[in-house]
Amino acid sequence: QVQLVESGGGLVQAGGSLRLSCSASGRTSSWYAMGWFRQIPGKEREFVAGMSWDGGSTYYGESVKGRFTSSRDNAKNTLYLQMNSLKAEDTAVYYCAAKGPLYSGSDYGPDGMNYWGKGTLVTVSS
Repeated sequence: QVQLVESGGGLVQAGGSLRLSCSASGRTSSWYAMGWFRQIPGKEREFVAGMSWDGGSTYYGESVKGRFTSSRDNAKNTLYLQMNSLKAEDTAVYYCAAKGPLYSGSDYGPDGMNYWGKGTLVTVSS
């Protein structure tokens, strides 16, 4: 069992930056691939970023490439999402999710993730 708690959401102006954190707990949480997703009410959950369990591979959704950077600190069991050059269309609830254990592939579809956090709201004002 892996528990995930997101933090760091809030209100930011367009062009600004924000860093989200996802704290993972559970005996083997560092063995899981981790991902970030976002969702706007009434729309499907969208893939934002995914990182293999060892941090060796990272993937990004097309809409955030070049602006968002995901990283993880397995010693702290924490996943980060640095979001720069934010746009109004980045406004959403951001979720952290885990897949595995020991997953190192490139499939980060929402249906394949095993554990989810409750999300943190990011609002970008234009």
